[in-house]
Amino acid sequence: MTSSSAERLSTPRALARLYPFVRPALPRMIGGFFAALGAAVMTLIIPLVLQAVVDGPIQSGNLTVIVWASVGVLVLGTLEALFIFLRRAFVLTPGTAVEYEIRQQFYRRLQRLPVAFHDKWQSGQLLSRMMQDINLIRRWLVFGLILLIVNVLTILVGSVLLFRWHWSLGVTFLVVSIPLWFFGYRFERNYGVLARQSQDQAGDLATSVEESVHGIRVLKAFGRGKHALQKFQRQVETLRGTELRKAREVGVLWFWLEVIPMIAFALCLLLGIWLTSENQLTVGELFAFFAMATAMRWPLESLGFLFSFLVDARTATDRVFEVLDEENTIVDPAAPKTIRDPKGELAFRGVHFRYQDAAASERDLLDGVDLVLRPGETMALVGLTGSGKTTLTTLPGRLYDVTGGTVELDGVDVRDLQLEELRTHISMAFEDATLFSASVRENVLLGRDDLDLHSPEAQAVLDEALQIAQAHFAYELPDGVDTTVGEEGLSLSGGQRQRLALARAVAAKPAVLVLDDPLSALDVDTEALVEAALRRVLATTTALIVAHRPSTVALADRVAVLEGGRITAVGTHSDLLRDSEHYRHVISSLEAAAAEEDAEQAAEQAVAEQEQERAAERAAEDARARTDARERVTTEEVEVNL
Repeated sequence: MTSSSAERLSTPRALARLYPFVRPALPRMIGGFFAALGAAVMTLIIPLVLQAVVDGPIQSGNLTVIVWASVGVLVLGTLEALFIFLRRAFVLTPGTAVEYEIRQQFYRRLQRLPVAFHDKWQSGQLLSRMMQDINLIRRWLVFGLILLIVNVLTILVGSVLLFRWHWSLGVTFLVVSIPLWFFGYRFERNYGVLARQSQDQAGDLATSVEESVHGIRVLKAFGRGKHALQKFQRQVETLRGTELRKAREVGVLWFWLEVIPMIAFALCLLLGIWLTSENQLTVGELFAFFAMATAMRWPLESLGFLFSFLVDARTATDRVFEVLDEENTIVDPAAPKTIRDPKGELAFRGVHFRYQDAAASERDLLDGVDLVLRPGETMALVGLTGSGKTTLTTLPGRLYDVTGGTVELDGVDVRDLQLEELRTHISMAFEDATLFSASVRENVLLGRDDLDLHSPEAQAVLDEALQIAQAHFAYELPDGVDTTVGEEGLSLSGGQRQRLALARAVAAKPAVLVLDDPLSALDVDTEALVEAALRRVLATTTALIVAHRPSTVALADRVAVLEGGRITAVGTHSDLLRDSEHYRHVISSLEAAAAEEDAEQAAEQAVAEQEQERAAERAAEDARARTDARERVTTEEVEVNL
């Protein structure tokens, strides 16, 4: 179901979609409902007791009965408080269980949805749904829903009881209260639109904060902090305006909820005094009528808050189910096959691919790719920017699915394998290395859930992977390989992150290793060491490497040239240099880019060395200054002693 179809549902039907989550907690929530209903019943009984007291013992002066009646009212009040306590005790724990289950399923859904879904959704929107919306749903289920039902029942029962004393009083009170339903309907219609705008704008705001935090180095480097702040202020102002409009809608509703009952009270008071003077109503009955009307005042006044709560909960439910209802196009097959002894042959056969939002007139990004990697072979993939190299590397692991043709692993279409099995056979390292807020050990062994992270075998795998990736710096961190690298690994340099990401791919020990320019952030010397170590790994592993530097091509047994969405040439580096003009053009472009990048790295390294030298000089000067100061103090002490 799409979001548009969800919006067409009525509010009860939209909220009814929460039932599967609520069902395990339903018995205790029903208990909470009856506890709340018990509190409301106690509230409605008190006016009846007061009528009997006013018309009976108060008029007769029977002090004993008055005392017992007062005790009875105290007991009723105590029972009401007890029922309120029981309502909270019944619903709080199951409410958190419901929130836990919704949040678990929401996160599980995010993990299973394809990369194409995450390409089009802002992270802040997902975060606001995960945290704010699900929390709001929980609060509405355990508080708003129960009180709304109980308060509506209280109003209905109380309205019927108002007729008990005199029909004209009941009719007056109800007729004057009719406009409340009109204002309630108007409120729900207008507030619903504003509530959705507000929650979406809050998601956009969360996205902006997240982007600013992650990109704080770029903002500072380019002096764009003020620009980011101005953009944030505009978004905050927009959200503030929406919240003010929401507050105005709530304020208008509260105004009528306060005014209309007061008008009804005034008219009923005038009518009640006249009926009493005509002996059609006793003083006790009039007193009880107003006690009952007063008891109904809170349920009436709460309708504004509860209606806004209801609309917010409905909007939050729609937003959560927009994600839960998203179609997952990359799923396990109904009848999965398995590869018991993977050899590592990777084949692209007539592969076509286009993104979902591509125009119908556009040609496929990959337009009939045919390429076979033999077991244990290292294939370099080269091409100009925009030729589809990175896209091609996402297809073997089913980050995206082909839109035509097949990708096969050892002769089996990757779509016929379970995703969990497929991704144990194929491992990837990306140019943009992403690490998690966890230890180096946990990041590198992420793909080895078959190992106890602190076992000797896991340590051996970790050491080997770090050695191959030349990530020896990990042992020099404050807590060694158990050092937490921080959110997205931003506490490390780009080269360090890339080396850990490469170590993670190597540690998985896959049959096929897919590398998307994993060495771009390394200096020349480190790159040479990594390439030398990789040759040992690639000797027994099938590898597809996207090459952006000529040195990466040197790792390959063969090279494939991607041009215009098709493989136009395959061969050794020397053969292609001799036979392919386009390959020579690509290689010359890579050499120029590599030279420029090496120059930039050299300049950066020179600057870093200069800074280190200046820091050493400042440290030496500080040391000399401290020594001179100590000598002066010592001299002064000697002089004083003399």
